[in-house]
Amino acid sequence: MKFIIREMKPSDGSKVLAIFGEGIEGGNATFDRDVPSLEAWDSKFFKCCRFVAEDQNNNVAGWAAIQPVSKRDCFTGVAEVSIYISNAAQGQGLGLDLLRRLVEESEAHGYWTLQAGIFPENVASIKIHEKLGFRTVGIRQRLAQMKGVWRDVLLMERRSEIVGN
Repeated sequence: MKFIIREMKPSDGSKVLAIFGEGIEGGNATFDRDVPSLEAWDSKFFKCCRFVAEDQNNNVAGWAAIQPVSKRDCFTGVAEVSIYISNAAQGQGLGLDLLRRLVEESEAHGYWTLQAGIFPENVASIKIHEKLGFRTVGIRQRLAQMKGVWRDVLLMERRSEIVGN
């Protein structure tokens, strides 16, 4: 199946949240326990650099967006990456395509560092980040509990070679 990567539209909100819900249920995407309201989701992420993967039937199969890591002015070029793929579309290369577009557009908007916090068990996500130049910074051991189990988070980052040099 072929997909296009396009900018997210307001009408994509319910589909984006449904895919986020699948990530919560899967247990290896986020510490979040509940799907936020669209308003809460919208206020969390930057208005730029929001993308969806859409199939030829106009079904949204995945999304990517960035959010601030700090409100301090010195970190205005640093953002955290989120990528979610629907269960039905996993394994088709969408994560790599979405992340590639996110990297390109984030640089066009002046972001010099992208970071990602990934559960070590999410091997597919780690591999796509590595393919696009993210490096492992370290492991935040026993960062938080999920359903009574302590979870580690792998911290990865990508420094732009064209922005902020």
